[in-house]
Amino acid sequence: MSENVLEVSNIHTFIGGFHILEGVSVRVPIGAITVLLGRNGAGKTTTLRSIMGITPPIQGSITFCGIPISGKSSNTIAQMGIGFVPEHRAIFKELTVLENLQIAERKRGDLARKSDFIFELFPDLKRLISLPGGSLSGGQQQMLAVARALVPDNRLLLIDEPSEGLAPVIIEHMIRAIERLSADVSVLLVEQNFRVASKLAQNYVIIEEGQSPAQGRISDLIKDEVLIQRYLGVA
Repeated sequence: MSENVLEVSNIHTFIGGFHILEGVSVRVPIGAITVLLGRNGAGKTTTLRSIMGITPPIQGSITFCGIPISGKSSNTIAQMGIGFVPEHRAIFKELTVLENLQIAERKRGDLARKSDFIFELFPDLKRLISLPGGSLSGGQQQMLAVARALVPDNRLLLIDEPSEGLAPVIIEHMIRAIERLSADVSVLLVEQNFRVASKLAQNYVIIEEGQSPAQGRISDLIKDEVLIQRYLGVA
């Protein structure tokens, strides 16, 4: 059996007439956090959306737990055990916190089985359980978006920009929560904040102009100033 829960090999994805991904490859080891790094517009979000079948690739292969998922519908991919937390949170603002969590169930009783774990990770959500999602702060909405992906039994979580727009104290809380999650599920996340990424992830993949020119251990990347400056533009 492969040591990777997800293997993306040389995928090409078009959006409209634009060739967005031009040969991206990603490996996500079982039980690890892997981060996609790169400048804005490099293709990181499109990589997540391609894995989920939202913008399906026209070339290359994607396997999840050894099973090919290229060409499957987004619903089928989700049912197989991949949770997706999109950028900009995408919660149902008119529904209560509880209702947002309930609609994430794949089978009856999912929320009851996971509620203790979810509310231990995000105690604010238990306190705000009856309030509409739209009344929550940005950080609380991000907590709800992640919590919703935890309701069903997933083996892999795709999380897009978990720290975007959050205050430093909320970012620290989110880091601790995602670290806790990785004890039970593998995580592939997009993160623009290199400090956050380097604290969270064990592995990295750099996405640059729709390709994946470098990947490896984050501990090695932290020491490689040339690679960081070349692809990420940070000191």
